[in-house]
Amino acid sequence: MTSSDYDPASEGAETDFARRMSYGNYLALDAILGAQHPLSEAHDEMLFIIQHQTTELWMRLAIHELSAARRAIARDEVQPAMKMLARVSRIFEQLNGAWDVLRTMTPSEYTRFRSQLGQSSGFQSRQYRLIEFLLGNRNHAMLKPHAHDAETTKLLEAELATPSLYDEVLRLADRNGLKMPAPVLARDVRETHSFNEGVLQAWRIVYEAPETHWMLYELAEKLVDFEDYFRRWRFNHVTTVERVIGFKRGTGGTGGVSYLKRMLEIELFPELWRVRTIL
Repeated sequence: MTSSDYDPASEGAETDFARRMSYGNYLALDAILGAQHPLSEAHDEMLFIIQHQTTELWMRLAIHELSAARRAIARDEVQPAMKMLARVSRIFEQLNGAWDVLRTMTPSEYTRFRSQLGQSSGFQSRQYRLIEFLLGNRNHAMLKPHAHDAETTKLLEAELATPSLYDEVLRLADRNGLKMPAPVLARDVRETHSFNEGVLQAWRIVYEAPETHWMLYELAEKLVDFEDYFRRWRFNHVTTVERVIGFKRGTGGTGGVSYLKRMLEIELFPELWRVRTIL
């Protein structure tokens, strides 16, 4: 018998899906695989579309995990939260690897369809903006690209009114005996958290005696691990854009590489990085 003769039904596999849930039905593959609509005849436009669509799918999962982790931390359920944060790090590991695929597209190949993008640009991604807000980088100016979309604006405004992931971690630490500065705990959560010396000294206590504060120590390292992957993703974004378009302006009107390099300077959890210097 050759492999082509094998019939899985002979071992009980279901092959009649006229009235049953199939793989394609469950995953809504008709909708997903029918969502690629190149606007040019350029061969590489399909790569560009799928790269960004899959990134949005991974970001949807990242939001799902980060939001659940934040809720768990607010309920003092730290172990499940750490599992979710570890998963988000792996998500961004996947996203980092995806840049390698996009970098197979050369500048001349991209120019064949770039004009079809119009003014669309990745910085307009509502899911990316939601991730930034959720993590604490709450730049209100970035609401403007979504002002035309009432639903997205409402979603982002609701996130701004909610304590960030790091806010909840600092509150958790305070509840567990690691005294955090009162102004930090009572600050306007709509604004971006900025470096605070008192928070730094609190984390110093944890890092100088991890065996005494193991839960907070492990959680802090999960945050650092995630931000490490997130920074790499931003860096890979910069290098990919520079490799493909050089220093041209972005399609959305940003400075392109110069704009992306500015994003590399953002620290999501500043005290967790700077505590290493004072140990």
